Amino acid sequence: MTTFDFSPLYRTSVGFDRLASLLSTASQQEQGNSYPPYNIRSTSEDHYQITMAVAGFADKDLNIITEQNRLIVTGEREDQVEDNGEYLHRGIATRSFERRFNLAEHVKVVNASLENGLLHIDLERELPEAMKPRTITIGKPKARLLDVEKEEKAA
Repeated sequence: MTTFDFSPLYRTSVGFDRLASLLSTASQQEQGNSYPPYNIRSTSEDHYQITMAVAGFADKDLNIITEQNRLIVTGEREDQVEDNGEYLHRGIATRSFERRFNLAEHVKVVNASLENGLLHIDLERELPEAMKPRTITIGKPKARLLDVEKEEKAA
């Protein structure tokens, strides 16, 4: 596996430290934690959905937290003792989990729902007005406008 050294980014740029750390963590192999399985899909240009398979978990067993451009989903279920027999095979996992997702700037969680053992988390990118494209009208030069205003005041 090829490893990349991102330290030059830290030395020569300001304000890109989050991007460099994201690239650094993305280049490392995941530690093999694949529970619970999930999908991420884009439903439109600025809307996304994360779907996680959380069979056996109720909504009270799940927590969804957002902090500093990070989404953290945790599930903790109390072991239920069942008296009506012993398991010959137990394939439905009910262990606790924590899954973290890095969110881009201005991406917010707008809804979460649990249906048929699937947790759906809806996300939306909301660009601030200052970052949206705007049309600039072509007018008179500012210096010329000041001269016109002076002439109007003198008259």
